[in-house]
Amino acid sequence: MSKLTIPVRKFDAVIVGAGGSGLRAAIQLSEAGLKTAVLSKVFPTRSHTVAAQGGVSASLGNSEEDHWHWHMYDTVKGSDWLGDQDAIEYMCRKAPEVVVELEHFGMPFDRTDEGKIYQRPFGGHMSNFGEKPVRRACAAADRTGHAMLHALYQRNVRANTQFFVEWMALDLIRDDSGQVLGVIALEMETGEVVAFHAKATIFATGGAGRIFYSSTNAFINTGDGLGMAARAGIPLEDMEFWQFHPTGVAGAGVLITEGVRGEGGILRNSANERFMERYAPNAKDLASRDVVSRAMVTEINEGRGCGPNKDFVLLDITHLDPATIMKRLPGIREISIQFAGIDPIKAPIPVVPTCHYQMGGVPTNYKGQVVAPDGTPVRGFYAAGEVACASVHGANRLGTNSLLDLLVFGKASGDSVIEDVQSGAIGLKELPENFADFTMARLKRLNTQTGGADVNETRLELQRTMQKHCGVFRFKDMLVDGVAKIVEIEKAVARTEIKDKSQVWNTARVEALELDNLIEVAKATMVSAEARKESRGAHVRDDAPDTAANPNGRDDVNWHKHTLWQREGNGLSYKPVIMTPLSVESIALKTRSY
Repeated sequence: MSKLTIPVRKFDAVIVGAGGSGLRAAIQLSEAGLKTAVLSKVFPTRSHTVAAQGGVSASLGNSEEDHWHWHMYDTVKGSDWLGDQDAIEYMCRKAPEVVVELEHFGMPFDRTDEGKIYQRPFGGHMSNFGEKPVRRACAAADRTGHAMLHALYQRNVRANTQFFVEWMALDLIRDDSGQVLGVIALEMETGEVVAFHAKATIFATGGAGRIFYSSTNAFINTGDGLGMAARAGIPLEDMEFWQFHPTGVAGAGVLITEGVRGEGGILRNSANERFMERYAPNAKDLASRDVVSRAMVTEINEGRGCGPNKDFVLLDITHLDPATIMKRLPGIREISIQFAGIDPIKAPIPVVPTCHYQMGGVPTNYKGQVVAPDGTPVRGFYAAGEVACASVHGANRLGTNSLLDLLVFGKASGDSVIEDVQSGAIGLKELPENFADFTMARLKRLNTQTGGADVNETRLELQRTMQKHCGVFRFKDMLVDGVAKIVEIEKAVARTEIKDKSQVWNTARVEALELDNLIEVAKATMVSAEARKESRGAHVRDDAPDTAANPNGRDDVNWHKHTLWQREGNGLSYKPVIMTPLSVESIALKTRSY
């Protein structure tokens, strides 16, 4: 099949994904005069960044003394010492700059009485290297992501960024040298398949939380960038680490921001006890998310849960001034009323830990360049946001560092593209003769498959398997069984059938293609988790006991390293954690406590 069988569109850069990181990268590129295309499955202001509530972290020191050194220490500590310290230093030092820049783009942050950006406390963020909680989360009420996305989109409209809305990227285009030359994408409205040929390709496709049955993630979060990267031979890093947010609405999974606890919310069990004092005596309800999630599950497992089935705990803000709730948490009140049937001014909200965020992803450096296992950049390929693993979050992400990640590394990836294009390091190379063969074969299989597996049933089986075998707590035998089950589910995904073979707005085809990506993420997660024989951050195993040699079940001697999962044969390899910051002294490993 020749390259002339599908249309080709040429750009300086193509960005896949129009959430916070994609839009921030696009601003950088378009304002530098590069011809930039942004592909998105949804209208940009409907990207999942819109769901972020609590804030974006930066050591502005508006209301009290703060310093980026402390932000960096908190992030390294929160990562359970699996974060790369060069990338963490870069992010924390850049934080004030990108937040002020965002404000100048028109971001409507809340204000203090002095007119400064309003900042609230957030879990795991402390002053003076862990002394006490600090106000570091720059917030726009409880709709920070919504406000951010609109500000970034408006700036892109001003910069004449070209958007391709309701397009789904299907596969990367790589040549024999390994350079990335763009993507092949499907226009949902017409079913047309087009090659986007570019000097640079940036993945900003977000996470893959939909591999779990209970998730705060939108239905569009199907790991498309991860699936495309894996199929193109790029390994995925640290995919065993998934954050379960402590406070999803029980039964619905909809997110209740950590900002609720930042404003003074308290977690209570069936005895009306503030139980976090037992698990984190200093930080209490503002400990890091993995610590709070495990405490909640422990309370439930030991019979102190609430409700008729004792399967949730309560988030109580009834002691707060109703005016404060209406001003600082209006969206949370609305969510609670809509999804739990409870007005939080009058009664506590039923909450349970819910899958929220992936710490792993496509391996990158702090410049936003995708890197091979030996650390050399993959030419023409960049990534930012949740799809990427820089790794600033390590084994566990601190709240509000996700929106900061989007801004810092969205901008960094854009700057790297500009530098590489202007230096001539990357250019518009000729497409290989057979570049579309693999993608067209995938589509042909879907269009001709009969007697195959049902897409919805297969996806549900995948999600329930992940939830059962790879959740908040992980067990040796369950992980072994989980690997076997995911391998079986992969066989079903390879023969999924869609009844509707039409081209125009065929959502059944889109869902089948999304499932192709979900299974790659599920394999990477389950295989990586089964192999890591320790507890670290969000990955907690029953067979990694708390001992003097390995506090909290963490084994720094054998497992202080990043996992790399390769699609070929479910192969695993490892690489060292970068403990050398850009300028400051390395933060040495020690037991993590709050």
